[in-house]
Amino acid sequence: MSKEKLSEYRKKYDFYRHHAWAGSIFLSVILALRIFLEIMGVKEVPDYVFLPLGLIIICYMFVSVILTYKYREGLNAEEAKQVVEIRTLSDEVEKEKIKAKLEKKRLKLEKKKAKIEAKKAKKQGKKEMGKTFK
Repeated sequence: MSKEKLSEYRKKYDFYRHHAWAGSIFLSVILALRIFLEIMGVKEVPDYVFLPLGLIIICYMFVSVILTYKYREGLNAEEAKQVVEIRTLSDEVEKEKIKAKLEKKRLKLEKKKAKIEAKKAKKQGKKEMGKTFK
């Protein structure tokens, strides 16, 4: 399966997974509301209000769960993408380390050259001073 299709499956999987989760929350809220009304002694709210609402939410959840399983192949797309990103990041880190080492060596060589030039200048200065005293 192509990566584009897998990424599309991943998006659909996330979408339906969210809706399945939301359906379970809605169902628990309806159940809690019904229980609280019973505890408070409210007899005016008949069951035919909660029953159709509960059945609609159960169907909503059922469809969402089925579609979540249908698009679960999209999970593979995300896993493969993460592995590639990790490898890319580690390669970049290695390149940066190598560049840093080369820069450090270059600075050492420049420092060494500057030291040699300073010694030459010092020798040259001593020779010239020796000529002026003669």
